[in-house]
Amino acid sequence: MSGRYFIDTNIFIYSFHEEDPHKREISRRLISDALGNSAGVISYQVVQEFLAAATRKFKKSLTFKDSQRYLAVVLEPLCEVYSSPELFHQALEIMDKWRYSFYDSLIIASAIQADCSILYTEDMQHGQEIMNLGIKNPFL
Repeated sequence: MSGRYFIDTNIFIYSFHEEDPHKREISRRLISDALGNSAGVISYQVVQEFLAAATRKFKKSLTFKDSQRYLAVVLEPLCEVYSSPELFHQALEIMDKWRYSFYDSLIIASAIQADCSILYTEDMQHGQEIMNLGIKNPFL
C-alpha cells in the first residue's frame, strides 16, 4: 500500500456543516490536502452521495451552479474509482467477511482498489485493518 488515502462522503458533508466548526475545519483541511498533494482519492459513489445530500438535504442546499462548480473543482479531480463488476465482487466479499453494509463495503473496496493505506471516515470502526487498509476517524 502507498501513502494514498480515501475520503468517505461524510468528510465532504461535514466540510459544509455550520453547526460543528471543529469537524468542518478538519474536513476542509483533509479535502484541501487531498487536492494539493494528489494523495487523496474518492470514488463515483462518494460523488453521487455527496451531490444527493448537498442538493436536497443540506440546511442550505447547493444551487445548480454551485453543485456544478464543486463537482468540477473538487470532486472530479479526486475521483479515481468507478463502478465495475470487479468492484462489486470485492464489495460482496468484504461484506461477507467483515459484516459491513454493502455500501460501506463498496467504499472499502474502492479504497483498496485505489491502493490506499487509509480510509478516512466517521462511519466505520476506527483502527480496524482490512486487507492493509486502515480505517481512521479523523475527528477523534
